Amino acid sequence: MLTEHAKVMKALAAAGEIAGRKKLQKMIYIAKKLDFPFYEKFDFHFYGPYSEELTCRIEELCALGFLHEVKEKKSGYVQYRYTLTEAGEQFLRHYDWDMPGLAECMQALNEQNARFLELVSTVLYFEHLPRDEVKAKIAVLKSKQRYTEEEIEEAYAYIDTLRSQCNNKARV
Repeated sequence: MLTEHAKVMKALAAAGEIAGRKKLQKMIYIAKKLDFPFYEKFDFHFYGPYSEELTCRIEELCALGFLHEVKEKKSGYVQYRYTLTEAGEQFLRHYDWDMPGLAECMQALNEQNARFLELVSTVLYFEHLPRDEVKAKIAVLKSKQRYTEEEIEEAYAYIDTLRSQCNNKARV
């Protein structure tokens, strides 16, 4: 009944703790693009791909007591931290499916900052376009972020690394 919720919980359990709503959104989107079975619908928003469905799932999981959300005041903004609760861990034990490579993928993504994941997810969102068009879209849509040519190339290289690490395990 809560299968899609459990998948998000499994991703969170693999990451350990995720600092930031934006980062959580990007991590799930990137995992989805790497062929992990996440079915939330994503649209392009201010900070790249965003899913209202995922936001609702997170709110529901918090309300059910399966996720712990901590609100932290940073300099000029609020950041949220997410961890699985003990009740969430117990609930997750009822879902015995294997997603090979998910733990490694989520841990690798969690090591990156939200700004970089925003760039990576934006590149993936427009991956159907030629590389020069993707770069042009980033220059326009992400002008406030001021991504450099080197950062964009780093994002492409990171995507290739993730695909070789995560997809090989996911298809075994």
